[in-house]
Amino acid sequence: MTSTLTPVAGLPTRPATGTNLPAHGTLSRVKGYGCKCDPCRKVSRDYTSTRTRLIAYGRWQPYVDAEPVRAHIRMLSTFGIGIQRTRVLAGMSNGSLCRLLYGRGEQRGQSRRIRTQTADRILAIRPSLELAAPSALVDNTGTRRRLQGLVAVGWPQIDLARRAGVDKMSVNDQLHGACTTARSSTARTVRDLYEQLWNVDPCTQGVDPRWAKEARTLAVANGWVPPAAWDDDYIDSPAATPDVGEEVARYVAITEDATWLEQTQGYTRAQAANRLGITRDHLERALSYARQRGVAA
Repeated sequence: MTSTLTPVAGLPTRPATGTNLPAHGTLSRVKGYGCKCDPCRKVSRDYTSTRTRLIAYGRWQPYVDAEPVRAHIRMLSTFGIGIQRTRVLAGMSNGSLCRLLYGRGEQRGQSRRIRTQTADRILAIRPSLELAAPSALVDNTGTRRRLQGLVAVGWPQIDLARRAGVDKMSVNDQLHGACTTARSSTARTVRDLYEQLWNVDPCTQGVDPRWAKEARTLAVANGWVPPAAWDDDYIDSPAATPDVGEEVARYVAITEDATWLEQTQGYTRAQAANRLGITRDHLERALSYARQRGVAA
């Protein structure tokens, strides 16, 4: 079906079909096809107003170097945020992204410049497990450490598999490092499971004490450390190492310092965590860990 768009004076227009039209409310729709619908009129007015103001201030920079943006896209892909996922998050058309990454036709290379607004949208996308597509493969360092930590405090593999909604062999492969990646959906499930169970005695949740003891024995035999050995901020980092041996003293120190700040200085829990240079969740974990071992908080 042919679109009946009204050309805008001074702007070239192209044949418009239902399959190649940019979305309403985009400059591509306005400049390339002369659309005059309300969303397109608004984006055109906003663009003109911004352009005029920045020119007056001497800050008008419609294009920036494209290479740093391509490097950012490549970096995102290593975190399970693929090219098409990035395109959707940045609100780009498939054609624009292809020109940025691969160029247009055989006679032209990659785009040397990219619109500043587009670059800002892409660069604003930060590596995050939440943004990765469910089926995307991500590094399984954090998944493996969390599962090992849960086994170390007595959670049998079969219970973890049941709670995570996966088969026991999948849990076993992750535990023993048989694979180096995990689906992002699995990584998110294990992360949430870890938050729920890291300080819960499995025997209070129906796990037979015999199986809990067997899980802890398995962890010791394989050198798997408990949750207390990991800093929440670095458990996902392949470069991080567990803090064994001194971890109890460290959590006790955090508990004592936080308690002093709250009781004598009037700090809130969040303020105390910020003063100690740790996250609120990390402080809560330290307090819980200390309470389990009879340290007053």
